[in-house]
Amino acid sequence: MNKRTNGIIIAIDGPSGAGKSTVARLLADRLGYRQIDTGAMYRAAALLIAQAGIDPGDLSTLESFCQKLDISLVHVDGRQAVIANGSDVTDRIRTPEMSLLTSRISTLKPVRDALLKSQRMMGVGGGVVLEGRDIGTVVFPDAELKFYLSASAEERGRRRCEELSEKGEQVTLVDTIADVVKRDLQDSGRDLAPLRQAEDAIAIDSSHLTVEDVLDKMEHLYKEIIKATGTAL
Repeated sequence: MNKRTNGIIIAIDGPSGAGKSTVARLLADRLGYRQIDTGAMYRAAALLIAQAGIDPGDLSTLESFCQKLDISLVHVDGRQAVIANGSDVTDRIRTPEMSLLTSRISTLKPVRDALLKSQRMMGVGGGVVLEGRDIGTVVFPDAELKFYLSASAEERGRRRCEELSEKGEQVTLVDTIADVVKRDLQDSGRDLAPLRQAEDAIAIDSSHLTVEDVLDKMEHLYKEIIKATGTAL
């Protein structure tokens, strides 16, 4: 295990719609840790690929391009900013177009290899919370504390349906649940870094828990790990 200098690494994996992003952000705030938003990094990569006019299907060109990617997360005026090849792209990566392209490029090896390197460089010293689908299995298999946050497909579909409805989108609960199930199958069945629970991850089913319940449970387990390892809080 690498010697950490800033605390421990906390990995939060799980299926789409389980609340990982919200929990990761709030847990990092509670602990005074840094959140590494891996999803934002993939969005930034998608933006750069689109700006360069690269066809994601052209793996040779994509690999050459990704070797030059420089994507990092920094705190500016109390917010986390995404810097891609020297430019702040924080507000430009949250568009429907980038969401669609991100979904496509995030399964490609050249992109994952490039961002894997960046994520490890940012997190290796510890004091970080990362969330995704392969953090505890691929990115940081030596993370001191791993969680697998899940919820039933029905509950995740309900949450997603509610979120989309609040944005004015016309959706049905049945269709949204079906989309969640389809996404689960895609994520767990893909060849590269499939969604799965690490053997040493602590499973938390949030179906009947509030965000505060989940945070309390994670914080309690964090303190137990800190006490057991003698790591400074």
